[in-house]
Amino acid sequence: MDSSAITFSFFLIFSGAALFATLALYTRQPLIIAYIALGACIGPFGVSLVSDTKLLGDIGHVGIIFLLFLLGLDMQPQALWATLRKSTVVAIFSSAIFMGMGVAVALLFGFSRVDSLVIGAAMMFSSTIIGIKLLPTTVLHHRHIGELMIGLLLFQDLLAIIVLMVLFSAAEGSDAGGMAKELTLSLLGLPLLAGGALLVVRYVLLPLIARFDRFHEYIFLLAIGWCLGLAECANLLGLSEEIGAFIAGITIATSPISQYIAVNLKPLRDFFLILFFFSVGARFDFALVGEVWAPALLLSLLVLGLKPVVYRFLLKGVSEKRTLAWDLGFRLGQASEFSLLIAYVAIGNALISEQASLLIQATTIITLLASSYIVVLNYPTPIAISDRLRRD
Repeated sequence: MDSSAITFSFFLIFSGAALFATLALYTRQPLIIAYIALGACIGPFGVSLVSDTKLLGDIGHVGIIFLLFLLGLDMQPQALWATLRKSTVVAIFSSAIFMGMGVAVALLFGFSRVDSLVIGAAMMFSSTIIGIKLLPTTVLHHRHIGELMIGLLLFQDLLAIIVLMVLFSAAEGSDAGGMAKELTLSLLGLPLLAGGALLVVRYVLLPLIARFDRFHEYIFLLAIGWCLGLAECANLLGLSEEIGAFIAGITIATSPISQYIAVNLKPLRDFFLILFFFSVGARFDFALVGEVWAPALLLSLLVLGLKPVVYRFLLKGVSEKRTLAWDLGFRLGQASEFSLLIAYVAIGNALISEQASLLIQATTIITLLASSYIVVLNYPTPIAISDRLRRD
């Protein structure tokens, strides 16, 4: 894709997004739905005005990285540690239940054992982007939900890394010993990354911020460099870029300048998130849904119905209030971007059938759409149509 094609694609995407967003607001629909619908309309499986969705998807992924960085800026390390201890038990049991659900549905519809295991693994995760994008952060109640949500999502990130490593190792024919070694190194990379980040922040970043805080452009550049730099370091250590970005944010959360950084990066984050949601809609061939409509519909209904219930009872079991448990359960009641990534990696390495990949993609798209409606129409969000539910 040359530069003129990129410019034209950006014109189509953002002009179209403005048009679709206008229609969504007039018809009281969530804006996320507008961006996904735009991708389906003008992407390769629509009128094909924008064809290189892989490049746009990669660019849009930066939005998720910024999203986790900004979330880290709003959290204190002590609060995160306490939340992780509470959420680990919930994350382990919920992941096991959701995987079993996916495996059972796949086997019921005649998928192979390998297909079923991959489908089950893809159902373990909830969407970081839906959960965090739709969460208010200015109300104390939702700050606590945000802390619990991050604890659960971070644990799921680690599980996703394990699943992806297993898939890559299976594709390359790696032995069990080599895979275990790679996994151990990746898990050891997490405390190494966090420790190194704390040292850099204390002895390099904070002194620079204190000396040059009046140069706002410099602080802006420093924040972006720190976010993307630590995301790349995490990738080199075998972790996800999202984990690196979150660590980058939380390590400077104690700085007085953290809220200034957060406010100034939000427009940049939203720019990339529009591209991400566009690429989600553009990559899916709705014409092929007929091949897997029955299992996709059943699995989607189970994800949308079972995830909130499971989270509600598990969170109630660790002494969280019932209303908070339901709130968080519905916010995490969908499949994840990691589900799509698992489908792409598995089918790209010929580990699962095309029908299994389509089932994962269809279930993810359906649950992302339905969950967005459920949350936006019933719970406080920054993009709620109702004034009563709109919270920043």
